[in-house]
Amino acid sequence: MPTLLKSLHRLSTAPAFTAWVALALMLLLFATGAASYAGFASVQVMLNLLIDNAFLLVIAVGMSLVILSGGIDLSVGSVLALSTMVAAWLLQTAHWPPQAVMVAVLLMGALFGAAQGALIHFFKLQPFIVTLAGMFLARGLCYLISINSITIDEPMFVALSQTQLSVFGGFVSPGAVIAVLVLVAGVWLAHWTAFGRAVYAIGGNEQSALMMGLPVGRTKVLIYAFSGVCAALAGLLFSFYMLSGYGLHAQGTELDAIAAVVIGGTMLSGGYGYVAGALSGVLTLGLIQTLIAFDGSLSSWWTKIFIGGLLFVFCVVQRLLSRSTTAAAA
Repeated sequence: MPTLLKSLHRLSTAPAFTAWVALALMLLLFATGAASYAGFASVQVMLNLLIDNAFLLVIAVGMSLVILSGGIDLSVGSVLALSTMVAAWLLQTAHWPPQAVMVAVLLMGALFGAAQGALIHFFKLQPFIVTLAGMFLARGLCYLISINSITIDEPMFVALSQTQLSVFGGFVSPGAVIAVLVLVAGVWLAHWTAFGRAVYAIGGNEQSALMMGLPVGRTKVLIYAFSGVCAALAGLLFSFYMLSGYGLHAQGTELDAIAAVVIGGTMLSGGYGYVAGALSGVLTLGLIQTLIAFDGSLSSWWTKIFIGGLLFVFCVVQRLLSRSTTAAAA
């Protein structure tokens, strides 16, 4: 019995504990829905989770690297909205070819993110303040383009919006496939490259990373550039999904992305977590929304209440784990 208790204690105080809890919570939500509602466990309902949250998964992958480095990016939702507006304006007013529009939007996201990373590192500014300014800037730029929604009727975007790819007896959208590929790329970057190792080192202790000779400045700029690219790509996926550009798109998405990353097991303090956890976090949020939709008697605002409660619990657990780890090291 003492051995079992020690094993349970080691498990509960391990940094990976929250990631396992997130996975268990996701399975519990799925089991609850399957037992309570007919058709909940169908393949297409599960695939719809990925279809409807593809843009959020892409943003969460970029946010994972930012949080792993000990930073935060509050601008991603506004960059997503700006990307939809720029894409819609270039397609409908400037009549650019869709391929050029996609490249331009991704470059815009990369430059926006890199500029924020440069300000954070070279001017020693807090990521919260810099990206908060970026959030207001990007959202304001949307309304310089248009205060109204811009409908997208470009044939390639419409085709991508309507395409259904058969898989596992159901179908997914091209956006869902792109989101999964971004997740795979994010996992590879974080866990199998020198860049990923530098991200973890900076999140663990930036001063130690500098003393080890790691390119801290370059890595920080690249981290925020990658987050900007992810936000811009999410904007393109959102454009496929909504076939419009609008300055009010994706309000609060940055907070959903942070919640998904934290629920997925990444430490807010940085230095520990798994990019793959973003998937379990996003699916957990999606399952909560689906359960509320299947119930039919609850307001959609209950989604925010449940997510807020979950995020609070996971933050408290992370704090307790960090204290336990510090005490064990001492």
